[in-house]
Amino acid sequence: MSNIKQQLASGVFYTAVAKYTGVLVSIVITGILSRLLTAEEYGTIIPVVVLINFFTIFGDIGIGPAIIQNKDLSGREINSLFSFTILMGIVLSGLFFCGSWLIARVYESDILVVLCQLLSISLFFSCANVVTNALLYKAKLFKYLAIRSLIAQVVAGLISIVAAYCGAGIYALVIQSILSCVFLFLVSYIKNPLKLCFKDFEWSALKKIRHFSSYQFLFDILNYFSVNLDKLLISRFIGASELGYYDKSYKLMQMPMQNIPFVITPVMHPIFCEMQDNLSKMCTYYTKVVRFLAFVGFPLSILLFFSGEELIYIIFGKQWTASIPAFKILVLSVGFQIILSTSGSIFQSAGVTKFLFLSGVLSTITIVIATMVGLLLFGSIEAISFFLVCAFIINFFQTYIIMYCILFRVGLIIFIKNLLSPLLLTLILGLVLFFVALLTVQFNDIVSLFIKGCVALLIAFIYIQFTGEYDIIQKMRELRCMFLKR
Repeated sequence: MSNIKQQLASGVFYTAVAKYTGVLVSIVITGILSRLLTAEEYGTIIPVVVLINFFTIFGDIGIGPAIIQNKDLSGREINSLFSFTILMGIVLSGLFFCGSWLIARVYESDILVVLCQLLSISLFFSCANVVTNALLYKAKLFKYLAIRSLIAQVVAGLISIVAAYCGAGIYALVIQSILSCVFLFLVSYIKNPLKLCFKDFEWSALKKIRHFSSYQFLFDILNYFSVNLDKLLISRFIGASELGYYDKSYKLMQMPMQNIPFVITPVMHPIFCEMQDNLSKMCTYYTKVVRFLAFVGFPLSILLFFSGEELIYIIFGKQWTASIPAFKILVLSVGFQIILSTSGSIFQSAGVTKFLFLSGVLSTITIVIATMVGLLLFGSIEAISFFLVCAFIINFFQTYIIMYCILFRVGLIIFIKNLLSPLLLTLILGLVLFFVALLTVQFNDIVSLFIKGCVALLIAFIYIQFTGEYDIIQKMRELRCMFLKR
């Protein structure tokens, strides 16, 4: 048990250092680019990026998680899987290159031809990196992964800023995407120099992972379609500028989810899969993770709601005012999504990707209905945001009904009980921030955000420390000792 805690703590530590350093880097890079590029330029490239990432799923077909899960793959079989993803990368990038004219015609924008053709390069390297990246996670090389990701983010971001400053416009975003994918592949390949073996291809490799990867693949398709459907439809029916504003709101809302649970989720699968024969133990550990994330996610959600205007203005600038209403609606789902984003690792670790697929089907149906209602009946990014929040909450509960009632077979009550105290803290925090927001309305944006943040941290600290939920002071001492030892 202590070994699991040490592995989890070590993995989270290194991932967290890079992630939260990356948060600062990302905010700076995004802030600068947002002042150099327009909402229309951002909105124009978004459908291409969405489609590129969708094609990448076909290059992966669930191979990455399956490699982490399977303990019986030989070196030759790993090389065969690597060869397969390289071949898929060539085919898919070629198809995307050739389909650029059709995509440009659908979205009635000639510039999409060139954008699609250039970004087909990033599609190839994303597919090529599937196996090498999975091997790094399987080997639990979290420190290496953390440093690699941070360097890629910094290098690609700085070059894209220089390009935008020199007048590259929308192509600055293209440069950022391509450089990031190429860098990640090269660094991963240097660590795991695999061989191509098209002549001696081992079909047994695909057979070994077929059951696991097939459901993972189907889930990835459904999940990606449901998450990105709103962007494709907004671009086609409302316009590039509105999509630019919506995407800024959505991405800013996603930032906590990309930098809080995703510090834990890459570590969870390699470690929790060792408990796949002891679901009771897995349930116990995961419930602790859920409780911790609830204490982070729900209070953060209400803080973001009352700080939406300041955040938009400070990070993106006054020209992005139209993003504020959608952002304040979307952040109400942050607490639910932070917890929900870890659920996939549990289904993967338990080896029941069919449950992951079932959850994905239900989630997709809910999100598609919500998106269509917001788009067709109201036709605004605010309406789409509201109905998506409703869908996220519904999906939150259906996922954990499947997990706790069907997989763990312990019932949902134990799960809900662990959410009550975090929700009470959130309610208290919301009432206080309501009055703080009234008092700081005339303040400078930075000062107002600082005051709200300090008040939120103080209330959260007092509540958590003095109710005995967590001994924060002791935890800080332990982290200090860990940091000094490193």
